[in-house]
Amino acid sequence: MVLLVCSAVAVATTLGILASVLFESFVFFREVPLLSFLFGTQWAPTGSPAAFGILPLLAGTILITVIALITATPLGLFSAIYLSEYATPTLRKSLKPVLELLAGIPTVVLGFFAALTVAPFIRQVGTGLGLDVASESALAAGLVMGMMIVPLISSLSDDIINAVPQSLRDGSLAMGATPSETVKRVVLPAALPGIASAIMLAISRAIGETMIVVMAAGLAANLSFNPLAAVSTITVQIATLLVGDQEFDSDKTLSAFALGLVLFFFTLALNIAALRLVRKYRQHYE
Repeated sequence: MVLLVCSAVAVATTLGILASVLFESFVFFREVPLLSFLFGTQWAPTGSPAAFGILPLLAGTILITVIALITATPLGLFSAIYLSEYATPTLRKSLKPVLELLAGIPTVVLGFFAALTVAPFIRQVGTGLGLDVASESALAAGLVMGMMIVPLISSLSDDIINAVPQSLRDGSLAMGATPSETVKRVVLPAALPGIASAIMLAISRAIGETMIVVMAAGLAANLSFNPLAAVSTITVQIATLLVGDQEFDSDKTLSAFALGLVLFFFTLALNIAALRLVRKYRQHYE
């Protein structure tokens, strides 16, 4: 009975959040046309006249998330493979806690590191190569965000790879395969559903990050896929719109709920895609 009540509370909380976001978004879309919101190329809620086009924010969110994944996926996956398949038990016990310490660093600290170290370094290198690099760039935010999600991918992938039955490894080695061939052709395919889930979870974590983007990529809502330009994301604008004393009946404030609704469906689509991928490969290897 207690478990049922806890489950019901969790479901009811989720439905309540969704209902409140839907209601406020409906009020917003009575004033701002849905099509102009979804396909508009300018985001200026405080402008005159105000512009509520979400495409610049979507572009910034996708750009920074892709950079973070390109950075974190190989680092996290290769470190997980090394820890689970090649490292000695003593070395594994020493390295894994050190790697997971990254997950405990506050994002504000990572944001300072991105703004004071990574962004100036990228600008200096880019200027030396004759490139036009903004003082705050998507590349700086994406690289540091990738560092932030490396422990997430590494730790989850390590646990998933260790869960692959030892009999699969023994059978591969008994047939003459080398350890590297066993990892590549037996262990990784068997662990692929779980690894895909870990990467999708990391994507959701990256999409929801705010502080690193604010401090390293800025607040400029530019419609650009240039990693050297300043961009903004959906979560950054939500935080900006709801800071300070606000009138909750204004279009500016209500637009934050519309952004939250878009973010909800965006992450929901990612989760559905991850579930389909997991089911497909799980059925194949079971």
